[in-house]
Amino acid sequence: MLRVITFIVLAMISFTDSFPDGAPADTCVKSRFNQPHHGQAKSQPLESLPYQVVASSDQYAPGQKIELTISGHDVFRGFFWQARDANTNEWIGEFLPSTNVKTIPECSSVTHADPKDKTQARLIWQAPNDKQGQVFFTGAIVKDYGTFWANIIAQVPVH
Repeated sequence: MLRVITFIVLAMISFTDSFPDGAPADTCVKSRFNQPHHGQAKSQPLESLPYQVVASSDQYAPGQKIELTISGHDVFRGFFWQARDANTNEWIGEFLPSTNVKTIPECSSVTHADPKDKTQARLIWQAPNDKQGQVFFTGAIVKDYGTFWANIIAQVPVH
């Protein structure tokens, strides 16, 4: 009986703590990009998203920085975001390193770096030095291992 209880406890710990330091780099090239691979869990409907994701702009000039803010009343544990060119859908630019984030420069992405509860995340993206155009930010937010929203598109305020 003790062995069964130990096994269940260990299984629960590994289940709830998967990817505590962010999405793996191969997330960018999986067939379901922006989809956390959390066992049988499926993305929640976007209509039920309890968070706001806002980009300070969707237009960029060479080297320009754009802020991406994730916020909400509910805490979240993780995220994965990519910057994509609005015309070609290709990865573009880079997220800048900051506290508690891990950048994935190979695919213009950023993810969480710890499993702590978060109420907000501020991410900074920098445009390439030789391009200008339109960008959009797409990604996922993880509330807990089995509850996440994928294929979110960041909002841009109307000025």
